[in-house]
Amino acid sequence: MTTNFKKKKPKNFKKNKTFDPTQPIRLRLPRTGELLGVVDQRLGFGKTRVICSDKKIRVCRVPGKLRRSVSAYEGTFCIVKPWEVQSDEKGDVIYTYTRHQAALMQTKGYLKELES
Repeated sequence: MTTNFKKKKPKNFKKNKTFDPTQPIRLRLPRTGELLGVVDQRLGFGKTRVICSDKKIRVCRVPGKLRRSVSAYEGTFCIVKPWEVQSDEKGDVIYTYTRHQAALMQTKGYLKELES
């Protein structure tokens, strides 16, 4: 005998979170083989044009397993991992920073190479 149960909707945990300046902010910095970048333009179909810290413009995509957790809008700071093939032209967006994380990175001087 089968019974139809309604699936519970997942709770939106971000709704009730507010920014508290007294709390420390964790920053994920680029590891070896990764670069900082700024999203220049959204191209559609999950692809974006990113200006990377090595002054190259790459067309980047968001990998499938990160597609829901990473939102790359214009002006967003992100971490890019260049592809092994066509590494000067293409890459993957691994992580995007929130506004507060980007402001903290700017005060600590991590984004100087992207501003100029």
